[in-house]
Amino acid sequence: MSHTCRHNPEATHTKRRYFELIRGGASGTAASQRVGVSLSCGSLWFIDAGSVTFIDKPINSRYLTQDDRIEIADGLAAGEPVKSIAARIGKSYQTVYREIARNGKPDGRYQPWHAHGQAHLRRRRPRPRRVSGDEQLRAAIAGQLAKHWSPAQISRWLRRRWPKRTDWHLCHETIYEAVYRGLVVAPSQQTPRTGRYYQRTRGRGRTREGALKQCTSLKSIHVQPAVAEARSQVGHWEGDLLVGAFQRSAVATLVDRKTRHTLLVAIHGRHSVDQHRIMLVDGHRNM
Repeated sequence: MSHTCRHNPEATHTKRRYFELIRGGASGTAASQRVGVSLSCGSLWFIDAGSVTFIDKPINSRYLTQDDRIEIADGLAAGEPVKSIAARIGKSYQTVYREIARNGKPDGRYQPWHAHGQAHLRRRRPRPRRVSGDEQLRAAIAGQLAKHWSPAQISRWLRRRWPKRTDWHLCHETIYEAVYRGLVVAPSQQTPRTGRYYQRTRGRGRTREGALKQCTSLKSIHVQPAVAEARSQVGHWEGDLLVGAFQRSAVATLVDRKTRHTLLVAIHGRHSVDQHRIMLVDGHRNM
């Protein structure tokens, strides 16, 4: 006997299996038969979920899954606090609040399959880049970059200068991306104040190749002369920076590769990378 649409303890499990079959490519009739409900009941579920069919593929763990949204819906139905729901699914409560606001139904209900479908549509929707389609906006950003303004400063300036042109209100990340993609100006002509004209992926560290893509005159250690590599000639120095506790003090070191003769140069005040480089050059000239 097929199940009805009335609530029962297995309703959530049945719905979950139904939508897994639908999103796996099964027809509504076949999915209803497989889970043991009538075609009309399955059709009502399908319509309530927004009639969204797609292949549900694994995504990054930082995004909410279908199971997470089911947990949110069950918690809300039981009157559970949002912070408690968030802790149970391992997400921040801000994420859960945003999820409910973004993907809830117009009548105020939070339906997990509808929410999952809406999130999928939003993720897949092609959105034109605002900078690429607006020549005046590109010129305005390029003009401020020529003044060596940072993208964050340009973002605030656009909001103050044109408060009613909301389509020009860009975040600094959008401006960075426009520069990296060459939408605003060629990277060889103008770059952000970071001196970086490539987009670095998120995460700890970066590759040696990426670190060298800077607008500087630095050279890789791998292009040093062979005599320096073999330690057969005096006069090839290596520099390093030693930083004390709580970064309150720093010492620059110069070591000759052949003799291992070492010079220590105290750095007073700022001890950034640029200051370290200046001290090493001055120390080498005064020898």
